[in-house]
Amino acid sequence: MGRSRKNGVKIDGWINFHKPVGMTSTQAVGKIRRALNANKIGHGGTLDPLASGVLPLALGEATKTVNYAQDASKIYEFTVTWGEQRTTDDAEGDVIQSSDTRPTQEQIEALIPEFIGSIEQTPPQFSAIKIDGERAYDLAREGQAVDIKSRIVHIYDLEVISHDENETAFKCTCGKGTYIRSLARDMGQKLGCFGYISALKRTKVGPFDLKDAISLDFFEQMGDNTALEDVILPLQTVLDDIPALALKEQEAVALKHGRSLSLMAKSDLERLTALGLDWKSDDQTIILATYEGQALALVTVYGAEIKPLRVLNM
Repeated sequence: MGRSRKNGVKIDGWINFHKPVGMTSTQAVGKIRRALNANKIGHGGTLDPLASGVLPLALGEATKTVNYAQDASKIYEFTVTWGEQRTTDDAEGDVIQSSDTRPTQEQIEALIPEFIGSIEQTPPQFSAIKIDGERAYDLAREGQAVDIKSRIVHIYDLEVISHDENETAFKCTCGKGTYIRSLARDMGQKLGCFGYISALKRTKVGPFDLKDAISLDFFEQMGDNTALEDVILPLQTVLDDIPALALKEQEAVALKHGRSLSLMAKSDLERLTALGLDWKSDDQTIILATYEGQALALVTVYGAEIKPLRVLNM
């Protein structure tokens, strides 16, 4: 995900970016990289060009924690227009099937339980899924019908916000890898009327909330005296859900140089226990190691042994 440049400013942390409609996630990365002259930046989960909302941007060492943003639960608000199925499963595609049937709100709400929990879902033909090394959307643009394997995704909650004859607005809380376009397509097929996404907004990604997101205008108008501390969130933002172990100076030095630690003293074992870690267990756990409040490394804990997984050069 991360992009690097030979020159540029080293900035470490996250930006909660409000991506506008019409911009790709890659374009967003490029615009913010240029605005900040950042030497390394990536995003924490693709957002379709026709979608708006939260696009977490990782800078510098935060790019090493991108998977935590990608794995986080997400909330979307979206509108499904009924009566047509389109090649892209959104408003951008060509119509491939149509119907005069329209669902009632009662029919939609009766269907919703089928889409709650772990469900099987096939990503859209126009998606970033790789097929033999090529993106599915590139193959689809060439007119090739590709065989995309279905996957199990998790829908935590799905509710109707509003409904009229031709379209319905929903709110969905879901897990990693869920395609809202596929959700709209599959609901339309089940209801016997077809459907596609006509509006899509991501309002939350893990700890990143739309109400706190920074608009593109801010970055386009920022000057040399703009206080970046008001914009850049700590690297630990996406790691709030994992235990953090404060290290002593000698431990921090050893870990920084890639060496493992063995916490055998009683006081050290008590430190692990205080974090809720069972050092007698055979389980391996990933935690954050810190020194003087600064993120130092992602480490694995196995018993009383700590091994560096990703050292953070802050």
